[in-house]
Amino acid sequence: MTPAADTRWVKHIALTPPSLGDNTADADRLILALNKALGTTTMTIGLDQLQPLPEQLRQWNYQVRAVTFKVDRTTGSLVHLTAGDARETLCGLAVDLGTTRVVLRLIDLETGQAMGERVFDNPQISVGPDVLTRIHYAETPDGLTRLNRLIIEGLNTQLDGLCQASGIQPDAIHLVAIAGNTAMTHLLLGLNPRWIIREPYIPVVNQPGVLKAGDLGLAVAANARALVFPNVGSYFGGDLIAGVLYCDMDQREETAILVDVGTNAEVILGNRHWMMACAGAAGPALEGGVTRMGTTAGPGVIDRIRIDPTTLAFDIHTIEEKPPRGICGSGVIDLAAALFRSGMIDIRGKLRPERCAKRFLLKDELAHLIVVPASDSGTGADLCISQADLDSLIRSKAAMYTILETITNSVGMAQAELETFFVAGTFGAYIDPQSAITIGMIPDLPLPRYQSLGNSSLGGAARVLSEPDCFDRVKHIRDGITYMELNVNQEFMNRFSAAKFLPHTDTARFPSVDVPGNGGPV
Repeated sequence: MTPAADTRWVKHIALTPPSLGDNTADADRLILALNKALGTTTMTIGLDQLQPLPEQLRQWNYQVRAVTFKVDRTTGSLVHLTAGDARETLCGLAVDLGTTRVVLRLIDLETGQAMGERVFDNPQISVGPDVLTRIHYAETPDGLTRLNRLIIEGLNTQLDGLCQASGIQPDAIHLVAIAGNTAMTHLLLGLNPRWIIREPYIPVVNQPGVLKAGDLGLAVAANARALVFPNVGSYFGGDLIAGVLYCDMDQREETAILVDVGTNAEVILGNRHWMMACAGAAGPALEGGVTRMGTTAGPGVIDRIRIDPTTLAFDIHTIEEKPPRGICGSGVIDLAAALFRSGMIDIRGKLRPERCAKRFLLKDELAHLIVVPASDSGTGADLCISQADLDSLIRSKAAMYTILETITNSVGMAQAELETFFVAGTFGAYIDPQSAITIGMIPDLPLPRYQSLGNSSLGGAARVLSEPDCFDRVKHIRDGITYMELNVNQEFMNRFSAAKFLPHTDTARFPSVDVPGNGGPV
């Protein structure tokens, strides 16, 4: 439901002018009204805002528009003040600070409507594609400074283009909400991430809170405020907190699960009464990084594959229907499922040469399957998946399923009891749940229970800018999460071995999957 205008961060305030019977100071008069409108008990106003205030109030006939923001649950801040009838657009900026891609969304703070959006590759990719490489680079001389400069300059450049396309100036942006994983947040703030990846895995800060956007180096309004979403720990970041907010898990009576797959597979289980979270290394294979032809989604990248179980003909779809040049995460999962259904790989994920026929070849004594022959590919070379690629995928899918099994079991819950299974990010936007079930990556639940959230990190950040009530929920969500450390969980390791088969050693867990040799293709 769209909030009413008076519940947003922009407050339209009609002050009673001073008189001999009411000689309240100008600032005190404004503070009382702002506290009442925002539901706070304390309001901060900067000296630079106090200095022109007497002339402004009288010139504006004590009718003002105020951009406000909270510092915490009881303390508010005056961010920007303008005349009540001024026509200037007051904007906010939501940021999904991804390891691979960054997404910006410009929001009208008075209407809550999106004004424009921009997606770009994280400039830190020039240093390294993954978090671990960047953290190690941050330890080199000037490494941290360069990583920080890359993301800040990248944000400012893209923001300038977004503002031009939306017909505003960057100084019209008064509020910023940023959601990212723990490492990306540290690099944005210029904080040393060294101890995130070393026992006992401690971040510099988990709750950066509300900062001045200018102190971060963001080229927005001079007094703009930035909320940096809090982390739960080294491997569970603010992007997941934003995801919980976006899907309202913290307000649901029934228990749901939220999964986001990126650098890691991050999982949160719970409802309005409790939440349990964990994270594990199941991401790279599911991002498309498992195969030599793996890549992130883009034109010409394979995102869907079907194989006719009788003729073994491949039906391949690429993004924008361009000639195939690679495969992304959803395509890898589709491919594995199709190979399994058609009997071209066995329950261990091993290629079956007699079934693969002309598509099977040995390169450097390693088994490969030709997915797209050179004559049909956009690269002029065969697009292949190797046995090593498939083995890596099996490990990743086993880790994913085991994470889900371990977290549900920890609260005495069967996976079949899950009424809603939220899947976030690009993983959730493109994955075919049936393919993921076929290879045993996610539980065999009725398909309607799976709900794709899209970019829930961006969605949660945007909600804070359009719905002030969400500000308090962010800290409540963060403080209500219990984190489970999988690295020292023996049950996880025991279950992991059992999950390294297609779909699982216990096929009864996957009744909808027709296992080859058990009524399926042979």
